[in-house]
Amino acid sequence: MKINISNIKIAFLALIFLSCGGGSDDPAPEEPVIPPSIASLIFPEDNTECNEGTIISETESSVTFRWNPADNADSYTLTVRNLIEGTTQSVNTNTNQQTVTIKRATPFSWSVISRSNQTTQTASSETWRFYNAGTTISSYAPFPAELVSPEMGSSVASGDVTLVWNGEDIDDDIDSYDVYLDTTNPPQTKIVSEITTNSLTANLNSNTVYYWYVFSRDSQNNTSTSEIFEFRTN
Repeated sequence: MKINISNIKIAFLALIFLSCGGGSDDPAPEEPVIPPSIASLIFPEDNTECNEGTIISETESSVTFRWNPADNADSYTLTVRNLIEGTTQSVNTNTNQQTVTIKRATPFSWSVISRSNQTTQTASSETWRFYNAGTTISSYAPFPAELVSPEMGSSVASGDVTLVWNGEDIDDDIDSYDVYLDTTNPPQTKIVSEITTNSLTANLNSNTVYYWYVFSRDSQNNTSTSEIFEFRTN
């Protein structure tokens, strides 16, 4: 029997082509995962008194925090911080609002983290501060000063170091600040009294850990104390 070599070659090449798949069965490329966007906060509003909510007792009320839905977010983590006690409540929710029981006549800060089921990437909102209303108050204490620089746990060059902070008051009547800076925690040394600006430059030693905080005072002699920040000089 005569064998056609050309036909065998064609059949062999066709078999190789088919075994390579020809590209028709290749899986489609995966769509890129888009992380969630930042949630925009709605209520309680920044630097205001919160008069809404349900009074639970003389000392507590429940407040509903609200924010706009974030793109590509499946859930959120609401964080509410008591600015006097330094305590924090964190609540996970699948909706864009959450009711939390908090102390009355107390300043708070709050923020929201957007989360997605498709990625570990998250997005953090701004941080807003408000005063949860209590009994009738004619004058409010300032919010605890927000320490800006040097940041907590940072390292800075020795010599002239500028301390920077932000102060806010619902009544807008902050009168002055006292600044404490020391190598002990809590700092005992008041390096300036009744300063009216939001910054101060101090000459600091090298290779030293410093602690600092700001004491705020308004025109009605209401006061508040910031957190204590720590930093190191090089």
